[in-house]
Amino acid sequence: MFLTISTTGIPERPATDLGFLLHKHPGKAQEFTTSHGTAHVFYPEATAERCTAALLLEVDPVALVRRGQGKGRGGAPDSALAQYVNDRPYAASSLLAVALSAVFGSALKGRCTARPELPGQERPLRIEIPVLPARGGADLVRRLFEPLGWDSVDISPLALDESFPEWGDSRYVRLALEGELKLDDALRQLYVLLPVLDDAKHYWIAPDEVDKLLRAGDGWLAAHPENALISSRYLARHKRLTQTALERLELVRLAEADGSEVEELDNAVDENRDTEERPVPLAVRRRDAILAALRTAGAARVLDLGCGQGQLVQALLKDPAYTEIVGMDVSVRALNLAAKRLRLERMGERQSVRVQLLQGSLAYTDKRLAGYDAAVLSEVVEHLDPERLPALEYAVFGAARPRTVLVTTPNVEYNVRWESLPAGHVRHGDHRFEWTRAEFRTWAGEVARRHGYQVAYVPVGDDDPEVGPPTQMAVFTAADRTDRTDGTDHTDHTPKEGEAA
Repeated sequence: MFLTISTTGIPERPATDLGFLLHKHPGKAQEFTTSHGTAHVFYPEATAERCTAALLLEVDPVALVRRGQGKGRGGAPDSALAQYVNDRPYAASSLLAVALSAVFGSALKGRCTARPELPGQERPLRIEIPVLPARGGADLVRRLFEPLGWDSVDISPLALDESFPEWGDSRYVRLALEGELKLDDALRQLYVLLPVLDDAKHYWIAPDEVDKLLRAGDGWLAAHPENALISSRYLARHKRLTQTALERLELVRLAEADGSEVEELDNAVDENRDTEERPVPLAVRRRDAILAALRTAGAARVLDLGCGQGQLVQALLKDPAYTEIVGMDVSVRALNLAAKRLRLERMGERQSVRVQLLQGSLAYTDKRLAGYDAAVLSEVVEHLDPERLPALEYAVFGAARPRTVLVTTPNVEYNVRWESLPAGHVRHGDHRFEWTRAEFRTWAGEVARRHGYQVAYVPVGDDDPEVGPPTQMAVFTAADRTDRTDGTDHTDHTPKEGEAA
């Protein structure tokens, strides 16, 4: 099992800098013991103009089998079937990926103690793998490597037997990659894609493999067009782990598109406490008000946008009138807690076909949200920066365009009634703003006017004669659905300055 890494240089940046990056001296041949054999590192050439490092992995097939039998333990399916006669000593696989991590660990992490400026530099690289398993053929190899910035992806199929050309090609190829990349980026790509192409990991897949995949895929995997296939194969097709990986990758993609950090998007839930607003009766009354409005609208297919821990989804499931319920949130942690609350894994088929949890951001249009009877944004808008509200407005009212939209948000005027809330503070640390009744009606009225909705306003909680209710709700109804009479105020009237709201 063999791999070479070559680079060229100039006097100011000699090619032998490769030795610093790999933490392996070009003048020495070094040997390392791995769990399945011995890894050798040596330099066939090392000059200022050109330097090549080689990694040769000698696999002990006896040790491979003794470490466990069958798929995912002692070896790949080939090992389990053929025992001591298999391709593991010769073809690049997860064994070589593990050796890369063990032998070039610092280089994979982009660390160089002696020359800390080197890892951040792109350099001309040529990586050659003489025998690479390609389950999926040369086309898959190309689809995996071409989006990663390589100038050249040279793939040569290997004959099944050169003496019998009529037998055709084997499932192995010779791969040569050329381009200007940072060395750690190239190594992390190989660490992930070697086992993906072999599609036969030699060890058990545990939950921490998701973290390894995301660390190695940092900076390239989230945007890769084949990230679903890569995740599935890397995680040995474990559905739950693959789903977890894809959810986290989507969060990374959304953060990159948003120009923010993942932690900023995934901060909505504290796993150590329930985020329902205190006192609980207000949270219950808010949910009851939403359910009443949905019943009045005659909705059967409902979106809960920004579903959090799934309290509303759980309430909707109890009523068979709701035939399809979708909860969506940008936070993976929130969705995981919602799944636990709903007991999705143990839910019967009749219930499970009615509910779905999706990860997504309301800052972007999403075709999955089109065609529903109603959408609920309960305590959501105040978590967005004001300049992002137009994007949410278009995604919900312009693109998805459900017949009914319910929006609830705190009434900042009522905050003076909360004895435990310091003056001038908002109710939640992540709230970017809280509206007065007049401000809320101004926003809701403009949204309704722009997108062809009528809007009604419903107080939630005790309606204080001086400061109004603790929560305010707007019920938007598409203009062609305003024939109902439910006793609420259906005007989009915005109070003038000095007028009571």
